[in-house]
Amino acid sequence: MPRTPTELLSPADQERRRSLRVMKGVALGALVVMAVVFIVAFVLQENYPWLAYVRAAAEGGMVGALADWFAVTALFRHPLGIPIPHTAIIPKRKDEIGRSLGEFIETNFLAGEVVRAKLESTAIAATAGAWLRDPAHAETVATEASAIASGILTALSDDEVQDLISDLAREHLLSPEWGPTLGASLGRVVEAGAHHGAVDLGVDSISTWLRANRESFSGLVSRRLPSWVPSVAMRLVDDTVYNEAVKFAAAVQADPEHPARHAIDRYLTRLAENLQHDPTTIGRLEEAKSAVFDSPRVRALAAEAWNTAKAGLLRSLADPESSLRRRVGAALVEIGDRLTTDTALQQRVDTRVADAAVFLVDRYRHDIASIITDTVEKWDPAETTEKIELMVGRDLQYIRLNGTIVGALAGLAIFAIAHAFLG
Repeated sequence: MPRTPTELLSPADQERRRSLRVMKGVALGALVVMAVVFIVAFVLQENYPWLAYVRAAAEGGMVGALADWFAVTALFRHPLGIPIPHTAIIPKRKDEIGRSLGEFIETNFLAGEVVRAKLESTAIAATAGAWLRDPAHAETVATEASAIASGILTALSDDEVQDLISDLAREHLLSPEWGPTLGASLGRVVEAGAHHGAVDLGVDSISTWLRANRESFSGLVSRRLPSWVPSVAMRLVDDTVYNEAVKFAAAVQADPEHPARHAIDRYLTRLAENLQHDPTTIGRLEEAKSAVFDSPRVRALAAEAWNTAKAGLLRSLADPESSLRRRVGAALVEIGDRLTTDTALQQRVDTRVADAAVFLVDRYRHDIASIITDTVEKWDPAETTEKIELMVGRDLQYIRLNGTIVGALAGLAIFAIAHAFLG
């Protein structure tokens, strides 16, 4: 069942409609009172001459009431339904009124100097800092920000994010050649001697492993000897190989200038050079890279990285006691303290806020004002008329009432002056 126009109005508009009806009744009542007084005075003025003054006042009151009724009514509709020119102004000129209102707001409210003057008179940074330094307020901001971030994360399409990560990985990691970059980095490392620590670690690890795994050398060489070699000789060969390996590792550990170290330096230098300039070495590295990071693998890694990061973020954002939430809250309180106490920071923040607001207003003032124009153009003329009448109609009825009173006083004054000077 369709709703009536009254049911479509908000409670505030329904109250305005009741007030408007009351004031219309009062204004109409004043006109009726003036008419009754006029009739009585007109009939009895010959018997009571002083009633001529009353009649003149009532006559002026009726004229004023009727004139103002016509003027007020002509704003919203044709008086008595008669299409008199220049009446029903609001429904006929609705679009023009909307454009004029938009231009008025754009010119007088969305001007850069007006916005800047208002913002400069307001201690934005200090006020925000004083509010934000309260831990309860900081927690409120952190909670709202967490809810917004969680909503965004939940709304994001996992497939699209994974595709984005895969595309970024291919564009920035897989498509460029690794050889020249790695070669240049390795060359700088070797030139600076920064690899010596890694060499020392490797030699120490080998030496430790050798001492802990002597049995691994049992049969390492002897099993390759002819079967007719005595077992004692075989054990001697294995022991010799093991001891020489231990001695070699110890010698490399003890001597920073050991030939093996220099050999490693020469190898790394040659490798760095080949990675930068040798097509064969560069090609092998690219083949190895492609074999490790093929398309399905990249897709799987992207999915795993996104799912892990998303799940971790959602848990942290949802838990008020998580380290992320606590750090955000503490950071907000610290920001509030700085905004409250640091005068220089306050000036910078206020200046940047004012500059940003002025920039936005100057750049988009016409677009902002056009919202008013476009909205008014979409309104139905009858609905627009009713809304405007509900907003200002009650005050306009006071004009009718005042017109009645002013008309009565004017009629009385005119009659009294004319009677005094013209008899």
